[in-house]
Amino acid sequence: MIQNSYAITTTFIAYLALMLAIGVIAYKRTANSSDYFLGGRSLGPWPAAISAGASDMSGWLLLGLPGYAYAAGIEAFWLAGGLLAGTWLNWLICAKRLRTYSITTDALTLPEYLSRRFNDNSKVVQVVSAFFILLFFLFYTSSGLVAGGKLFETVFGLDYSIAVIIGTVCVVSYTLFGGFLAVSWTDLVQGLLMAAALMIVPVIGMQGGFGQLTSDLDAINPELLTLWDDVKGQPLSAIAIISLVAWGLGYFGQPHILARFKAARSNKDLTTARRIAVVWSALSMLGAMLVGVVGLVYTTSSGGDVLADGEKIFMLLVNALFHPVVAGILLAAILAAIMSTADSQLLVSSSALAEDFYKQIINKDATSEQVVMVGRVGVILLSIIALVLAMTPDSSVLGLVSYAWAGFGAAFGPAILLSLYWSGMNRNGAIAGIVVGGVTIVVWKQLTGGIFDIYEIVPGFILSWIAIMVVSSMTGGPDKTVQAQHKTYEKNLVELD
Repeated sequence: MIQNSYAITTTFIAYLALMLAIGVIAYKRTANSSDYFLGGRSLGPWPAAISAGASDMSGWLLLGLPGYAYAAGIEAFWLAGGLLAGTWLNWLICAKRLRTYSITTDALTLPEYLSRRFNDNSKVVQVVSAFFILLFFLFYTSSGLVAGGKLFETVFGLDYSIAVIIGTVCVVSYTLFGGFLAVSWTDLVQGLLMAAALMIVPVIGMQGGFGQLTSDLDAINPELLTLWDDVKGQPLSAIAIISLVAWGLGYFGQPHILARFKAARSNKDLTTARRIAVVWSALSMLGAMLVGVVGLVYTTSSGGDVLADGEKIFMLLVNALFHPVVAGILLAAILAAIMSTADSQLLVSSSALAEDFYKQIINKDATSEQVVMVGRVGVILLSIIALVLAMTPDSSVLGLVSYAWAGFGAAFGPAILLSLYWSGMNRNGAIAGIVVGGVTIVVWKQLTGGIFDIYEIVPGFILSWIAIMVVSSMTGGPDKTVQAQHKTYEKNLVELD
């Protein structure tokens, strides 16, 4: 438990009050399902960029990535580099096209977009997509709740189970009412707080400068400073490097990130947003890795032991280096990271439940108000299931995120990319790609040894891509309606630019 928690508690309460206030304001501006799930497509470049980054990075940015750098040193650059490249490419090649086509098809959710893109009157694409979204988001949301549990457990000395429940209530409370606008506006505040915290903490911790830091790391273990060897001095295998860099592939299929593209105010705003997002991601990940290595030097400099759970290093550094009031603000950054992702995940999951299951299967004549109500009920139900999954104290934030990240990247990444660029894709190919990608992740995760040690997103992404192209070609390609719609899309892309 962190000492002087009174000041920290006061800061937390003030922070939560601010987030709830934003949620109330957003609630007053949420009139229909378009407002609730996409904010009326009104996001400017700053909220679009920072919200996408904050909802992407989640609690792993302040817990998982520092924990990895704490254990592995600059080997973490392979992971961060892959993610930064993925961020840039996703904004560059997906953002404008996805926004344009979602407007052309008047689609709110990712499954709805895929269904309308291929004129799927049977709604099989929509239902299959929604199933995998719900499956993988349960693990993704659970990772945020685990991070919240570690935060409240460390700061307040609470029992882990109680800590997780408190964190869940914090997230659900404002997502439930404000919808997408509440999520995006709070993400803007939270994202800026996260970046500031990750830059301030290592700078204060590196009192001897960068040169002293490298000298100290070399004294602890010179292998921490090598990019091509692991901490034991063994060369990193090709499988290990590919697995780390391949995290970047996941961006093309993350529904909560892609939603920011669709919600942007204009295509021109997306160019500005891309630059903001890349700079924010670069600074945040650099800060997170520095937190890990600075924390390693700090915990071992006085003869102390290496932490059993390196994912807590940010919290311990903050408590050791700052006044309780400042520490409270910086620790709120962790809560910000958790909330900024978990709220987005719950919202996308609830939209899949409401728009893609309820409206398509149960009540096709549902009004906009009914869909929003089902979405809000979905937020509660899904958070309860994720809460149950998060109740194991030994759960790794990075481990849970890696599974869900791979699931979305493989199931939806190839489908989204090919739907935006290949006119020969059809409904059958989309279904095949989503199913093959999703199932590959689930199966590959259970296998170990040799080639099976590679991060499951690699085989999942490749096999999904192949399945789409092979099945689309074998089943005759797109029909005339889909072909005509694709031409309209290309025309709209030029006009909207």
